[in-house]
Order: sequence, then structure tokens, then C-alpha cells
Amino acid sequence: NKRNALILDLNKMKNEQEKTLNKLKDIQMNSGGFPWFKGSRYESRYITQHIATGFGHLKKLGISEFEKSTQKLIKNTVAFLDRELLTQYNILIDKAEKIKQKAKSKKEGKKVYKDFLSKNNLNYFTIQYLYMRSFYDAISLDNNLKTAVNYYREQTKEFWKDYNLYAKGQIALSLFRSDEKSTANKILKSLKENSITSEELGMYWKSNTTGYYYYQAPVETQALLIEVFSEVGVISNEPESAKRNLNDIDNLKIWLLKNKQTNSWKTTKATTSAVYALLLNGGDWVAVTEMVDIKIGNKKVNPAKIKDVKVEAGSGYFKTSWNKGEIKKEMADVTITKKGNGIAWGGLYWQYFEDLDKITSAETPIKLNKQLFLKVNSDTGKELKEINDKTLLKVGDLITVRIEINSDRDMEFIHMKDMRASGVEPINVLSKYKWQDNLGYYESTKDAATNFFFDRLPKGIYVFEYDVRINNAGNFSNGISTIQSMYAPEFSSHSRGTRINVFKD
Repeated sequence: NKRNALILDLNKMKNEQEKTLNKLKDIQMNSGGFPWFKGSRYESRYITQHIATGFGHLKKLGISEFEKSTQKLIKNTVAFLDRELLTQYNILIDKAEKIKQKAKSKKEGKKVYKDFLSKNNLNYFTIQYLYMRSFYDAISLDNNLKTAVNYYREQTKEFWKDYNLYAKGQIALSLFRSDEKSTANKILKSLKENSITSEELGMYWKSNTTGYYYYQAPVETQALLIEVFSEVGVISNEPESAKRNLNDIDNLKIWLLKNKQTNSWKTTKATTSAVYALLLNGGDWVAVTEMVDIKIGNKKVNPAKIKDVKVEAGSGYFKTSWNKGEIKKEMADVTITKKGNGIAWGGLYWQYFEDLDKITSAETPIKLNKQLFLKVNSDTGKELKEINDKTLLKVGDLITVRIEINSDRDMEFIHMKDMRASGVEPINVLSKYKWQDNLGYYESTKDAATNFFFDRLPKGIYVFEYDVRINNAGNFSNGISTIQSMYAPEFSSHSRGTRINVFKD
């Protein structure tokens, strides 16, 4: 609560803003460009365009009242980027002229010149520039720059299909803002057709995956596409069309929030992009302050009327309990009613004691399946036979433990614990980092269980195996496997419990 109060302190916010702007002014070079880091001798076109775009976002949100020195900083930044694009275009024209001069005839020269300029001469920096420049239509273009911009703009109209989601979104916005709405609407239609919408995860794209480049960042891409749907999507005054578009925007925001639930946003760039997107059109979720209504059976739970219950400021979190005598059968029915716009989610779980071997598997977004196999020698070599109640096991037998994880979304910071029967010992007792099926994890062997730690668990199905040897006869509970997100503990699951029966020789 103290931290929240500190963040929302208006004086502190103003001071931090001034401090940040002063840092930018200090780093900006005489050319108007910005380096990647302070002290670098060269401007970074990407970083400079990113900073100019950031000011554009603020302008879009209605924050444009800056002092004269900051306005000058922005103007110099855009001027530098304009010169960079013009230089790039002039180099391209020079190349075309050289190709033309090498031709055998005038007619052939014109053809090769035209062919060279009509092929795809775009790159991601140019697309980023056009998007950035769309925020600054008030800063006029001279004739030479206008020619260059128009050339690259025509290129985006022709070659937009060759680029990824991030670039398509930037192209759609830059064209829409320059009154090229026909192509912008085609891009929007394509984006809709290739999207996936689910009640749980919202609206997203399968192709929106992490890569090595700035334009391959899932959070920033989703945020940009929210901007596309917020602006380009408003193409009709029809109530039904407007309603569908608002629904799409809200579904896109749901994916962002669900992503944050199980992943960390690793950079300030990702966080600021997401915050910008969440503040754009769609339902006004930020204004929603009412808590959900909760009914246990027929009784409404009102934390304000429960003795010694404190409601956490900001999140609305509270905790209460009932004595054994107060619990009734009808309390098994829980009703949660959401008021106002936006979304709400939470967890409802039932905690009780049970024998390990009688536990059934849990059905959650992350599923776990554990199987035991007896490793036997056959004519064709080693063979695995699944262990059941009738399997005859003896001391010295080798058992393969197979665990299957099925996750329906990307997750980070996952811990899986696999219990072992007391009558077996692991073959591998060394704890170490491993790599399997493009998944890195740390495996730690302890006395009663083997632990797996995953920095990152992408969406998909994964199978893990390790061997144990039987060292004692008897009837043993083999326990269960449990898995939980350390970042979002509500995402947890467990396998069913099993027993093994080891006979004496």
C-alpha cells in the first residue's frame, strides 16, 4: 500500500517526469538523434524512432503540454529521422541510376531502373519510421522528403503481406492516418481472419512468438495490434459493427492481462507499450472500482460486515473463514457476480486431506499425467511395460518414471515436484541443468522427491523420464507429482496417486 501511494503521488510523478526529460535532453546528440547508451559516438536510428514514437503515444493519450525545451527536443528528433530517411532514399535512387547507366540502350535503362525501384526495397526501420511519422502530421514535409515518403508508402501498400504481425500493424496505422484507408482495412481484415479467440485467453495470434529482433516481441506486438483495432477498426457507424469492434479490442486486452498473469514483462519497453494499449479504446476498465458480489449458498459475503476482516486497499483482497459448525451443505454453491465493464478473475479451490494413492488428477489449464513403467529385457532390447495393480515387481527391478506436462499457455517460473515411493532409489543422484526438446530446466534430486525448475515453459506438451531402482520389498504409495507457477500460484495441478507392490524373491 505504501508503494502504491508513492507511485500515485502527483508531486513525485511530476518530479520523475522532469528528471526523465532532463536525462533525454542530456543524451540527445547535436544531430537530434539518440545513441543506444550515453557515451556512444553514434546515433541509433531504432532508439531514436522508439523515443519519437513514445512522445507520439503521449500525444495520442492527450499528454502534449510540454515546455519549450522538450518541444524543441521532439522537433529535432523528428528532423533527424527525416534526414535519415531522405539519405536512405537518395542512396536507393543512386543505385538505380548506376544500374540504368550500365544498360545497353536507353529503353533497357529505363526498364531496369523501373524494375529496381518497383521491387521490395522496404526494411523494418523504414516501416517503423512511417508509423512514427504518422503521429507528427503537423510537422510538414519538404518536396524531397515528400517524394521519399510517398515512395515507401506505396511500397507498404504493395508488399505488406511479406511482413510479420508487428510490421503489418505499423503499416496499417501509417496508411490509415495518411488517408490510405482501403489497404489499412485489408490488413485489418487479414489480421482478424488469422486470429484466434477463446473465452479464457481472449484474442491472439499463433504466429506472435518471441524472436531475436525488436519486431518479434509478443507483448509489444499485441499492444500495437490493440492500437490498430482501436483506430483502423472504427470504420463504420453501424451500431453492430462498432459493438463487434469494441468486443475485439476487449478480447485483445484480455490476452495482454492473461499473459501478465503467468509471465513477467521483462522490459520497460514491453510494460509501457502494454499500458498505452490498455488506455486506448474499448471498455474503460481503469474506471471500474466496484468489487464483485460473492454469495456462499444463499448468503452474501460482505467483508465490511465481517468482524476482524481487513480489505486490502487497491486490490480488494480479503480473507475469511467459517467454523466447522457453521458450514452447511448449500455452501457448496458459490455465485460470483461481476458489475460494470472489464474482466475479473480469481480462484476457487477445495482443500482437504486424503491418502496419497487415492488422489485423482486435477483438471486445470496446466495438466499433469504420471505413469510408471517396468524396464525389462526382451529379444529386441530394453522394453517398457506399464505398471498396474497386477504387475509383479521385485527388489532390483528398474522403474522408469514418465511425467507428461500439457500447458495451454506460455508460463514462467514453474516448479514441478515428483514424489517417490520409499522403497525405491533414483539412479541419477546428481542435480544439474538439463536441455530437452528445446526446453531448459534444472533437475534436483532429493531424498523423497525429484524437483524440476523451469525458467520458461512455452505452450505445448512435454515428456520427462528418469529411472529409479527398487531396493525394498513391500506395499508402497508412490505419491503424486505436483506443478505450480511461482509467478501465478493459482495455476497449479497434480497427477493421480498410485501404489506399487514389491514382492520378496
